[in-house]
Amino acid sequence: MARIDVRTEVSLSEPTLVEGFPGVGLVGKIAADHLVSVLEMTHHADVHCESLPKAASFGAGDDGLRTPVRLYADAENDLLVLQSDVPVSPDAATEFAECVDDWFREESVTPLYIAGLKRERPTEDDPAVFGVAAGDGAALLDRTDVPEPTDAGIVSGPTGALLNHALATDLTAVGLFADCDPRFPDPRAARAVLEDGVAPIADVDVPVDGLEAHASQIQRTKERLARQMNEEGENSSQAQRLRMYQ
Repeated sequence: MARIDVRTEVSLSEPTLVEGFPGVGLVGKIAADHLVSVLEMTHHADVHCESLPKAASFGAGDDGLRTPVRLYADAENDLLVLQSDVPVSPDAATEFAECVDDWFREESVTPLYIAGLKRERPTEDDPAVFGVAAGDGAALLDRTDVPEPTDAGIVSGPTGALLNHALATDLTAVGLFADCDPRFPDPRAARAVLEDGVAPIADVDVPVDGLEAHASQIQRTKERLARQMNEEGENSSQAQRLRMYQ
């Protein structure tokens, strides 16, 4: 059985939702966690789905338990964030999408799905961000300077499952992919997604200096999860370039 249990009512109009399932480079996870922290977002709802990992998490300085997949809300910015403390399989992500589909439509929620795009070679350049769209998402990308992908590719893992569901059901959604180092958590890629994609689409001012200033700390605290995601394979959200005759 799938359900969303609202903990704290938050007044939202036509909110944008930022998805933060762990994936390659933990790009979406870092971006989601950063938004929840810097915007001091409200723990709005708990997500319960049969295929989600049966686990309970807890936060620093808090003796209360919580579900590992949660929704946070910010009424001022009309923003939702999906925060996940656990890797999620594509099957679980598909069930999640089906679970919240009616709610998305009733509440006029527009999801932004984020994935790391494995960088082909080391570089000191700022991470490139690319955008794709389902439904009327192309109009949202027009608000940004995010370009179309330069190569053909495929999105796998939970983010791929969510985008597949959006495509199959004609749900308006945007996919944002940032070049990242697949071996480690990549705060620079998360910053690029927030600055180039999330901020202009959601029309929200996102302070991002902390991501650069605390990059080493973020990498240390999330390296264990990053290693687990590399081992999970198909459970890890990632965008991949497809080469001719691959």
